This record gives sequence, structure tokens and C-alpha cells, in this order.
Amino acid sequence: MRIGILGTGTLAAALGEGWARAGHEVVIGGRSQVKAEKLAERLDHEVLAVAPREAVTGRDAVLLAVSWDGVEEMLGMVGASDGVLQGMPLIDPTNAVTHGVGTLLTEHGEAMAGRIAGLAPGARVVKAFHLFPADQWTSPIGGGQSRVTVAMCGDDATALHVVGELVRDVGGVPATLGTLDRVRQLEEVAGFVIGLAFAGFDPGSAVPHVPSNDRRADSQW
Repeated sequence: MRIGILGTGTLAAALGEGWARAGHEVVIGGRSQVKAEKLAERLDHEVLAVAPREAVTGRDAVLLAVSWDGVEEMLGMVGASDGVLQGMPLIDPTNAVTHGVGTLLTEHGEAMAGRIAGLAPGARVVKAFHLFPADQWTSPIGGGQSRVTVAMCGDDATALHVVGELVRDVGGVPATLGTLDRVRQLEEVAGFVIGLAFAGFDPGSAVPHVPSNDRRADSQW
């Protein structure tokens, strides 16, 4: 696929490396052209640094890998309000949470993915890749490493399929939780995980193990 990445931070680097290693054509667009060029050079695999607008032009998917408070600026740089992302699978991995605490900073009832959908009319927004630290995606698949489940939300089946394939390419298993109507719940989970981790607890130990496809699960709560 032809993948555009908006951002030059740790997640942009990790997923950019993983997707380039899987054989995808990756371009990086950042607010700083210098940082974009340094990241592209470090990733190698013929990854290119381009202007943000070019990073979203003619792509099969775009990753919005910027901090939550930089989303509006970045989408403004690419002209999202003009509809340039019309029909584009737009991956939202952002966490709008208080650092080290995990409480959501969006308005009551609002989801960050919903806000992004409003800023980028016509984009096929998919929430994904927001629950794991960036270094989860930097290790090659195999060597006894277990695959992790990447929970996703989105309204468009085609976009969910595209993002699902990109999840598999970095060693994850895609799991669609529902449409964007349910995405705030998924964002709350990230706050829960972050809060526990910064408090010194293993988030995994706080989640009960329930066998998959267990029809009794609903009745157990």
C-alpha cells in the first residue's frame, strides 16, 4: 500500500518502520521538514520525507501520528477542511488524556476520533493503535512473540479492512469493537490503562481472563 504518515514522533517511527519492512511505500510529513527528513533517513527502506499535503495525496491510508493537541494544526496544514481526505482511511491513534493520570480531556460525551472526523469531512476515520506503547511495533514478528489484539472502531467497512491489514503487518490481530458511536469507550480504556501503568500497576492484571467466544461472559457480570 501507499501509506502517508503525519508526524515524526515515536509512534510514527515505529509504525513507519514496521510498514516499510512489510513492503509498503511509506512517506513522512511533519510540521518540521527537518525532523521528517531525519526520520525518513533513519527508517531507510526508501521511506521519503514530503510536505504534509503531499503525504495525504494519492495514498491508500494515512496515519495521524501527532499529539492530540496538535491534531487541528496538522489537519489544517493538509487542508482537511477542504475535503482532501474524502474517502481516505484515516487512522487515529491519539490519546487526549492527562499525562500520567489518564483522565480524558475531551468534552463530556465527546470522542477524539469524532472530533477528527469533524475536522476532516469525508475521511473514513478508524480509531486504532492507541493502546500500546510505540515499541510494541518495532520488533519483528516471530521469535515466540505473542500477537496482541488491536481494538478498532470505525464506520466504514472498507477502511476497517485496510487498517486491519496494516495491523497484521506489524504483528497485531485486528478486532473491530464497533462504529465511531462507540469510540469514546475505547478511548476511556486507554485512560484506564495509562492511569494504572503510571500508578505502578500492570494493566493486564486488572483485566479478567475470559476465553474468547465464551457465550457465558455476559452472564458472569
